[in-house]
Order: sequence, then structure tokens, then C-alpha cells
Amino acid sequence: MTECLDAIYQRRSVRKFTSDPVDRQIVEKLIQDAQMAPSAGNLQARDFIVVTNTAVKKKLKEAALDQKFLVQAPVIIVFCANTPRSSRIYSGRGELYSIQDASISAMVMTLAAHDMGLATCWVGAFNDADISEILMIPHNIRPVCMLALGYPADTPDTPDRIDASKLIHWQSW
Repeated sequence: MTECLDAIYQRRSVRKFTSDPVDRQIVEKLIQDAQMAPSAGNLQARDFIVVTNTAVKKKLKEAALDQKFLVQAPVIIVFCANTPRSSRIYSGRGELYSIQDASISAMVMTLAAHDMGLATCWVGAFNDADISEILMIPHNIRPVCMLALGYPADTPDTPDRIDASKLIHWQSW
């Protein structure tokens, strides 16, 4: 397997982090890596909010169904869909494309973080309005997901997966 495939198969969603901080330069490098993800029309209709403040992380935890590991993680990165950036070319489809842009950049970051010995956990269960209020996100920008980021305190087992043959539909459903 290639290094890329190794990362895909070895990466895990980690919910226990050490207290070691993640250097700002590493976070900035991860965002640069995430920016290399494909995007519709190369409009890069995504923005990143980096949160390290414990008080803010506590508010995010409350808005995210009380997922306690969000406070323990040294860094939370909120991936936002910048619909206006995409909609100026793609009109109504711009919303979908900006969500896709944010999502794929988050996936790229999970792999880049794994490559650097860091761990992530993708968080999609949260109240959009609360997250937007906490982080002062403009009304036309949408939080899509959060990545808890830090050094892993444990490595979870490989989760079960549905056999791919049960998910494949050739030519039609």
C-alpha cells in the first residue's frame, strides 16, 4: 500500500487527547494542507476557525450535544461553507458546493494530521445557530463540521465497516 492508503486505513476518530499543546505553526500547516483539497471551480469556498480558548471550547461542547472531548482537545477547527464565494458562479448549487468544499478539506486535514502523528475526531452533531453565535459567524456562512485536534492519548480499534460489495450499485440503484 502507498503511504496515502496507509493513512486512510490507519486513521481513527480519537476522543482522548494528551494535554500537550499543538503549535500554531503546525495548525497553520494543516490548514495549508486542507487548502490543497479539490473545490468546485477552484473557488475554495471554505473558511476555518481555530479555537484554543477553553471557555470557547466549553461553549462549543454544549452546542455539540455535550461531547466532552471537545474541551479536552487542545484545538478545535471549525470548517465553514462560504456559500457567497461559491454562489457567485454556481448560483443555487453554490450552497451544496461550498458544503462539499468544506467537507473535503476537513477530510484532507484528518489525513495530514494523522501523517504528523496527530489525531482528530470529526464532529458533525451540533446546533448550527449556536455555533454561529458563539463564533460570530456571518449569517451567510455555515458551520459544516468541527475537527477536534491533538496528540492521541489512545488509539481506538478499527471500527466495523459494511462490506463494500453491499454498497455498490452498477448502472442504477
